[in-house]
Amino acid sequence: MRFVPGRNLLFGWALVALLASGLGPWRQFTMVWVCGLVVLLIVALWDLLSAKRVQPNHVRCADIFRFSKDRAGSLEIVLEASPGVGANVRFALALPPAFENAQEEQAIAVPEPGKTIRIYWQTTPRRRGRFSDLIACQSWESPMRLWEMRSRQPLACELRVYPNLFADRRQLAAQFLARNQSGAKRQRIVGRGRDFEKLRDYFPGDSFDEVHWKATAKRGRPITKVFQAERTQEIYVVIDASRLSARPVTHDGRSQPVLERYLTSALILLLAAQSQGDRFGLVVYDQGIRTYLKSGYGAGHYGACREALCALQPNDGTPDMAEVVRALRMRIRGRALLVFLTDLTDPIVAEDFVKHARLLSRQHLVLLNQLRAPDVAPLFSGNDVHSVGEIYEKLAGNARWVEAQALAQKLSPLGVKAMLLEDATLSAQLVSQYLAVKQRQAL
Repeated sequence: MRFVPGRNLLFGWALVALLASGLGPWRQFTMVWVCGLVVLLIVALWDLLSAKRVQPNHVRCADIFRFSKDRAGSLEIVLEASPGVGANVRFALALPPAFENAQEEQAIAVPEPGKTIRIYWQTTPRRRGRFSDLIACQSWESPMRLWEMRSRQPLACELRVYPNLFADRRQLAAQFLARNQSGAKRQRIVGRGRDFEKLRDYFPGDSFDEVHWKATAKRGRPITKVFQAERTQEIYVVIDASRLSARPVTHDGRSQPVLERYLTSALILLLAAQSQGDRFGLVVYDQGIRTYLKSGYGAGHYGACREALCALQPNDGTPDMAEVVRALRMRIRGRALLVFLTDLTDPIVAEDFVKHARLLSRQHLVLLNQLRAPDVAPLFSGNDVHSVGEIYEKLAGNARWVEAQALAQKLSPLGVKAMLLEDATLSAQLVSQYLAVKQRQAL
């Protein structure tokens, strides 16, 4: 606990100094201002000793607070009044630099000793991750208001900032995220399905390949197999967290790593899979598999995926696709939809991906998605050119566009669909891909 001179003490010092300067030439009045100085020192010392015996108000809070990036939230703080502390207290929270506070401090009317009061501190996080440096600061006056007492109490809590999904979710239609609710659109399941359901007697018109010959021989009459459409699929979002994901992109007027867009779109896609009743999992890789969450169901599993992505940051390494593909084939045994979110602008990494994609596509359905940079486009598209520099920018963007199209042509015979997605509609395009695969029963 620290103490600083209050306004009354400063006023007293100023008064004594004024008396000393005014009565200084007359020695017969020297004892007047000296006595005033001594009295002020004694009173200030007594007031300080009295204030230092007072314990600051006890502050506590929850163990975990959850926020969404760039979205305002509040911290609920519980303050328990201590005896001797004044009725008025100035309260503030020292948060990590990633948080912007709505106010610097709050003036609080402290209740009677032993009672509690709840404080709601408004703040807005500007960066995703986990933070723990939280300090509660209090300031109150001594009994005679000669000193200002200040205390700093570290709070044992964690601030978790998740990707902001609100803007991307508004772009999606109701049927993408709300199954069997108002406004939902049922997806028509085509085909007869692959999952065996039951046996029944043969009806005229049944195909011969639907006849169960062993049951027919056993029962002495034709028996037909009945299949049901496969409604539950398995989907994995595979996120590249290597140095390739650190490329800056501009979204909503702010520059951020492309990994931020990957995480937001991945959570939207997992939310859509959850609403459709499918099994969904998560894979993050750099040089190798960095995070692996086996596919599962429900809100609890979605929460585990969100926690795994909360503090994820780009790595400086280059992805080893041979190791990544080997690990995926070993861990994911059944056929699944693998949605890659990566950046293959590096020709060496792109060639390595093409080399090992054949093994992965034999077992799984693979979709490769890259975020298109604003300057990557065909040569004669976009706005008109007004300078020589813009001509070279157009040529460079066209060269990268041709490379992306060539990569897609190489991957197409291997059964891998490669696409360049737009930043503004990234989440909606991923969900559309997923629903198209589900409707076609491509798995």
